[in-house]
Amino acid sequence: MNGLERHTIAVLVDNEPGILARVVGLFSGRGYNIESLTVAEVDRRNSLSRITIVTSGTRMIIEQIKAQLQRLVPVHKVLDLTDEGPFVEREMMLIKVEGKGDVRIEALRLADIFRARVVDSTIESFVFELTGSAEKLNAFIALMEPLGLVEISRTGAVAISRGTTSL
Repeated sequence: MNGLERHTIAVLVDNEPGILARVVGLFSGRGYNIESLTVAEVDRRNSLSRITIVTSGTRMIIEQIKAQLQRLVPVHKVLDLTDEGPFVEREMMLIKVEGKGDVRIEALRLADIFRARVVDSTIESFVFELTGSAEKLNAFIALMEPLGLVEISRTGAVAISRGTTSL
């Protein structure tokens, strides 16, 4: 892949207005791509949020990204989960599929194989909820496309290190 590496980076920040814009600005200002971005408050008492960023670049670019993130003032910690050891990464997706008759039966059969939950159903469509790796979600999308894929909504990656280490 031309020396490009995919990295999942967790960033602990103060939960304050403008921090997400500053993080995104750091990437866009230098031409770095964000493949996935999620953010949520994780410590209400201390007003801290966790940003999970999936990005790709050469080793040098990844190191630059981490160093520049660390220099942002409201950033408390930057952890490259890809480099730090084993981690768990998941994404959630809602996917709407239309279909009647045999197509409907096939969509339900495939959903069962992928452990997708039906969260909404009409006479002409389903909305499935699916959680897993990006690869699993992409495989499910590929199978639903010929059956009548209507719309997709994805959360982006959330990740956490395995074992006792923490951000």
